[in-house]
Amino acid sequence: MKRIFVGLMSCILVTFAVLPARGFAEEGKSGLELAKEAKSAILIEADTGKVLYAKQPDKKLPPASMTKIMTMLLIMEALNDGRLSWDEKVRTSEHAASMGGSQVFLEPGEKMTVKDMLKAIAIGSANDASMAMAEKIGGSEEAFVKMMNEKAEKLGLQHTHFENPTGLPAENHYSSARDMAKIARALLAYDKITEYTGKYEDYLREDTDEKFWLVNTNRLVKFYPGVDGLKTGYTNKAKFCLTATAKKDGMRVIAVVMGADTAKARNNEVSNMLDYAFGHFQSKQIYAKGTVVETSHVDKGVMNEVPIVTARNVSVLTKKGESVKNLDKSIVVKEHLRAPLKKGQKVGKLVLKKDGKTLSETPLVTKTDVPRASWWNLFKHAGSFFVLPSKAH
Repeated sequence: MKRIFVGLMSCILVTFAVLPARGFAEEGKSGLELAKEAKSAILIEADTGKVLYAKQPDKKLPPASMTKIMTMLLIMEALNDGRLSWDEKVRTSEHAASMGGSQVFLEPGEKMTVKDMLKAIAIGSANDASMAMAEKIGGSEEAFVKMMNEKAEKLGLQHTHFENPTGLPAENHYSSARDMAKIARALLAYDKITEYTGKYEDYLREDTDEKFWLVNTNRLVKFYPGVDGLKTGYTNKAKFCLTATAKKDGMRVIAVVMGADTAKARNNEVSNMLDYAFGHFQSKQIYAKGTVVETSHVDKGVMNEVPIVTARNVSVLTKKGESVKNLDKSIVVKEHLRAPLKKGQKVGKLVLKKDGKTLSETPLVTKTDVPRASWWNLFKHAGSFFVLPSKAH
């Protein structure tokens, strides 16, 4: 059962426009050619997930090192869940040290903090660091790859299958531009990630004789204002790939290009898509991530109620120069929430509509953990409902 709250937001006057369907360039229907040289491409607005442009977005292609976006997503989840800590040391196995391609030349047995491992992956696209982190989180490469594919299924990816955490060539290892954009959107829910993916250069082993200079493989981080991630990719089969994200005037977009013939073409096409997005669209934030939208009752918890918050920013994608008002808001939260509940557990959704058309759907999650109450706490709580009558005098 679900409890549905519907309210008219008629008091909100938003001086932006709800974009009509014909305003989007999805699937190339508008005749736009923003990614002429890529085999596949997509451009989305990050808060709403709306597609602004696409070219064969579901074509299965090797993602090369863009695979590491999923690897980083699982690292950030482990940090968020407390299964890892930033300063925790990760030991490099013989297998991890044997990775070819991009690497930071980890030695077998070398230990590096999670923070530095993530830095090596995000900036330097290090295969050895990716494998070391995969083995740390999953216990083995195989177990971690299983986690990757389970996460892909949970995200609803229809054209993705992973065989390793690095993106090195492998049979049956593929993804699509649309799926990569979805993984990127999930990763960007962790605000801290762009502190790593957005750095152009940094160092590892700074206080040693083995100081190692990292330079971001994503040159747009330096040369396109607002770009702060996410990941490049290249193999002979995949050609030049890039999943990029940029933020300007409060709007964040994600652009994916797969299968370009040169790095220059890849960067130019992503730049063209970003120019198109920021030149034609803007988003209006209605709620910030983490905004409390209601408080729900919890059965058998140490607390009787839990705040329900937005899992990400709630925004309306608009076309420049148009205006709209009177949005409809629906808050849908599961009835009979029962402890234990974990912080960030999805318990509902917030839907924004205009004239009956859905503009956005945002997950609603619990703000805090709610442990299950002990038998004694439940007994005391039940006893509070009964008060002995006082004696008459």
